[in-house]
Amino acid sequence: MEQVLLLLILLPLIGALVTAFSGNYAKHVALFSSIVSLALTTAIVCNFIPDASTQFVVHYPWIGELGIDFHIGIDGISIITVILTNVLVPLIILAGYKHDYRSQNALFALILFMQSGLLVVFTALDAFLFYIGWEAALIPIYFICAVWGGKDRIKVNMKFFVYTIAGSLFMLLGIIYLYLQNPANNFDIQAFYNLNLDEAQQGWIFWAFFIAFAIKMPIFPFHTWQPDAYEQSPTATTMVLSGVMVKMGIFAVIKWLLPFFPAAADKYAQIIIILSVTGMLYASLIAIRQDDIKRLIAYSSIAHIGLMSATLFTNSRVGLEGVMIQMFNHGVNVIGLWIVADTIEQQLGTRKFSDLGGLAQKAPTLAIMLLVMAFANIALPLTNAFIGEFLMFNGLFSYNIWIAAIAGISIILAAVYTLNMVQKVFYGNTTAVTANATDISGNVKLALVVLVLVVIALGVYPQPMIDLTKDTVGATMAGK
Repeated sequence: MEQVLLLLILLPLIGALVTAFSGNYAKHVALFSSIVSLALTTAIVCNFIPDASTQFVVHYPWIGELGIDFHIGIDGISIITVILTNVLVPLIILAGYKHDYRSQNALFALILFMQSGLLVVFTALDAFLFYIGWEAALIPIYFICAVWGGKDRIKVNMKFFVYTIAGSLFMLLGIIYLYLQNPANNFDIQAFYNLNLDEAQQGWIFWAFFIAFAIKMPIFPFHTWQPDAYEQSPTATTMVLSGVMVKMGIFAVIKWLLPFFPAAADKYAQIIIILSVTGMLYASLIAIRQDDIKRLIAYSSIAHIGLMSATLFTNSRVGLEGVMIQMFNHGVNVIGLWIVADTIEQQLGTRKFSDLGGLAQKAPTLAIMLLVMAFANIALPLTNAFIGEFLMFNGLFSYNIWIAAIAGISIILAAVYTLNMVQKVFYGNTTAVTANATDISGNVKLALVVLVLVVIALGVYPQPMIDLTKDTVGATMAGK
């Protein structure tokens, strides 16, 4: 099975290369590549033993003089993000199958290249390899937004680039410092776990790593790149950004920050929790005022990620288990919302609530799909997001009841902006824009049906997802 994991990393790269030279067949090649990746992921999940160990380890020397190895493996933290990546990528490609993208071979090749970078991030056991994957996943985003983005793409892309590069440089400085403190002179994650850093050392390196991760999530006040980037990027890229890429930050905090700097995490926990909760409320209030579906979803995502970020620093095992499953659930739910938004924009040429109305009369299937995704977005019981938010708020309450109560206001605000979106878009009278709308079919319908089934299945029975992660969560809490 070790070679299966290696193939899982390499396959999207091979697929990207073939797709780049496939001309009009590019989307078919990309979809086939992503489906094969999903099949390999299924094989890995079926053979995964849900304990605290790292499995399917691949370890080859790479740059021997610097102690850099190609070292990858999967544990209970990374398996969730690997599943998320390889479930969502084929659905993203499928949802955009009928789009008439210019230079579609280049676009789909970049998406597959990004998929490979993400998988390196989620499986890396060498800090230098982790950094390479982190940067490799960002490069395609820059080019996709620059070439296929909206009218303000240049300004927005520059802001995104500056934010992410600045954060990455902070992280690189931290990695180099840890390497210099390591007697083994390598970048192995376990060697970094075993470093005995004093509180002063942990303090500044903690922030070097955390700023990079906070920008990627993003949390307040590092969030300002996100709404504009989501709005200006082509929807397929926005789906990858919000569904998978923001999880890089959450994942990295769990695997590369908390175990490295436990004393600093305890010392600065309250600051980060307050910032995260502030971001939840701020983003929710801004979302209520939006007249654009894309921007509403963007601010909603900031609010949900803020809850995950706050919970990470509560030192609660229950809360951390909630974050783990919510990483997956949020990815599923936000992709469903993006597909609905993209379908409306492609068919009607607008995303503004003020132009829409009465779509349920013309597109009842789409209305049902959005309603399920809307219920999941507000964590209604029996949807997939409910158990994750329940566990996370449990962790917040155990940390501080007042902070949890303030954070809980975001639940009410989420219901307000989400149901307001549903009402304005799908109910009431039809408008001149929506009068000739048609219902969904084909690829879009298939993608949404799959997502709705996942929402319901994990809402009714979330235990398998919890079982995958609980032992690794326990090991993380105990200090690896």
